[in-house]
Amino acid sequence: MAKRSFLIPGVDKRLLIKDAIKTMPDFTRRRFIAGGASLGALTLLTGCDVVDSSSADTLLAKVSKFNDAVQAFIFNPDALAPTFPESAITKPFPFNAYYDLDDAPDIDGKDWKLEVRGLVDNKKSWTLDELYKLPQVTQVTRHICVEGWSAIGSWTGTPLRDFLKLIGADTRAKYVWFQCADKDGYNSPLDMRSALHPQTQMTFKYANEILPRAYGFPMKIRVPTKLGFKNPKYVVSMEVTNDYKGGYWEDQGYNSFSGS
Repeated sequence: MAKRSFLIPGVDKRLLIKDAIKTMPDFTRRRFIAGGASLGALTLLTGCDVVDSSSADTLLAKVSKFNDAVQAFIFNPDALAPTFPESAITKPFPFNAYYDLDDAPDIDGKDWKLEVRGLVDNKKSWTLDELYKLPQVTQVTRHICVEGWSAIGSWTGTPLRDFLKLIGADTRAKYVWFQCADKDGYNSPLDMRSALHPQTQMTFKYANEILPRAYGFPMKIRVPTKLGFKNPKYVVSMEVTNDYKGGYWEDQGYNSFSGS
């Protein structure tokens, strides 16, 4: 029997593995590298032979799904992300996006409404004034970017789980999916267990001031147990759903769970 090839013609297998590992958050990546990740190991893990670009895409997608499944399995919905004193806050807190600040959405809060869709009892849209009247809490937590930097900030808002309860959301559903006002239609799914985490927050203020445009006015979703790209800004709608609708970065190969 002829020996099967695991190489894509013209592609360096070491670079392929590096690309696969980049999709993993730091903790998982360190564990994977420590275990001696190799192209053969990836092939055994996924059951996919790397013989062309199509099978490589399939392999990387399977690695990503495997990584998501492992993170979801070990996720403890009661374990809290670290909190910090106000003296530890990063000043200035950096603007982070795939575009310049001048290109960030400039939203008129008087006209903005949060649309609520999907598996909920109350589908009314919420004005900013109505949301501001909800009970709010403050957390000083760390934002961890997939690019390798981090920053500590002070965020104030309503726990998402309290809002989901208020609108009669079916918390047996799999996801809460957020659509944003960013250019290119930024969107992101959040698994329901993470949505119900006590620190996951509908954020309206930064450093006790109305959320600046740079940080996501009028509302961002703060998820301190996730990597930064799982904290959508400029949110315009949320949908409770059992359907996986993908996301801006998720559709480009980033892990959907992406716990930090």
